[in-house]
Amino acid sequence: MKEPKYISADEAVRAVRSGDHIHLSSIASVPHILIEALCRRAGELTDVHFHHFHTEGPAPYGSAEFRDSFWDQGFFVGPNLRPSVQAGIADYIPTNLFESQLMYRTGALRCDVAMVQVSEPVNGMVSLGTSVDCSIAALEVARERLAVVNPQVPFAYGDLIPVERFTALVWDDRPLITSTYAQPSETDLAIGKNCAALIPDGACLQMGIGSMPNAICACLGGHKHLGLHTEMFSDGALALIQSGVIDGACKAIDTGKVVASFLLGSQAVYDFIRENPLVQMRDIAYTNDPRVIARNPGMVSINSAIEIDLTGQVCADSIGSRIYSGTGGQLDFVRGAKLSQGGKAIIALASRTNKGRAKIVPQLQSGAGVVTPRADVQWVVTEFGAVNLYGKSLQERARLLISVAHPQDREALEQAAFNRFGR
Repeated sequence: MKEPKYISADEAVRAVRSGDHIHLSSIASVPHILIEALCRRAGELTDVHFHHFHTEGPAPYGSAEFRDSFWDQGFFVGPNLRPSVQAGIADYIPTNLFESQLMYRTGALRCDVAMVQVSEPVNGMVSLGTSVDCSIAALEVARERLAVVNPQVPFAYGDLIPVERFTALVWDDRPLITSTYAQPSETDLAIGKNCAALIPDGACLQMGIGSMPNAICACLGGHKHLGLHTEMFSDGALALIQSGVIDGACKAIDTGKVVASFLLGSQAVYDFIRENPLVQMRDIAYTNDPRVIARNPGMVSINSAIEIDLTGQVCADSIGSRIYSGTGGQLDFVRGAKLSQGGKAIIALASRTNKGRAKIVPQLQSGAGVVTPRADVQWVVTEFGAVNLYGKSLQERARLLISVAHPQDREALEQAAFNRFGR
């Protein structure tokens, strides 16, 4: 096998043309060296579009400085691009994450250049490491396929790519971006306990990243034979894997394996997946397909919300009309879990924000987006309990949701329900 030939980042990005649509690998594994080189060409380029999941680190492609050259249109909005999206100098493409790859594969969204970060080759194959996301699809359709080969990217099993597929290779060895999360609050732990009570031994889990998912994981230490099929995981889930609570023994597919599409956490999480045969890092087309999700019995999805109204509509992507994050994979997993034999779809949220604003409300804020429709909602969990809205009428839903709202908000909610329903 001949040694790969590397070129400079500046030479690699000469392939980018005005009007091109660029896909970036995302989360902790953004190809920053290529972005930096492209910024040095900004004066020569116009109308270059960027697409990606949320990205960590600097995001000059969404800044006012380069607005005459670059136009960011991500599938999810992270903290680094939130101000730009809210100011109108960057944009957002609403999509369920499962469908992001379909946009590329069907041609609904162009992808002229794929810029990704990969591991060092092993037997002629490279791994996308911590961020497979929809990059496999982008690499299938792109005219130019630029890879940053980085020894810091763990070679993870799952969906691998022949190194010869790339039109250019660039070397970089900067560390991947890591993230730590605040210790769970008392409210987080109370929610975690209420979620854990709904999860039987042998269940297969999906959950996100952050202090609340870590709190839920902390409350599962006494469980047995849990599985993990998720779009992402972090340190909380890693602790359960290493303790043997998550062993995948009851999974019907990928038995004994941890399946995910992207990660964000400590270096320990990244080290864990390196050449680990128990981990499969897969295309989002696999991890987030509701039909695949449903094949594992006892699938339990746990997602959060910004607010939920008295009929069960879940807003998880915006604060009023201001985009805050994105649709993500919430609906993918809600529907997959509900189709699973014995599965449960859980929306877990604190009853109030840190500033004391109610999160269970008579109606969503004006302009708020509905990520999970009322017809799809099943379990709703707060620190005050858990209620099942599945099969319940509007008035029944309102009564149930009021029962898990903050006690100081219940009287106003009861009045709002009476005004709306007449009883």
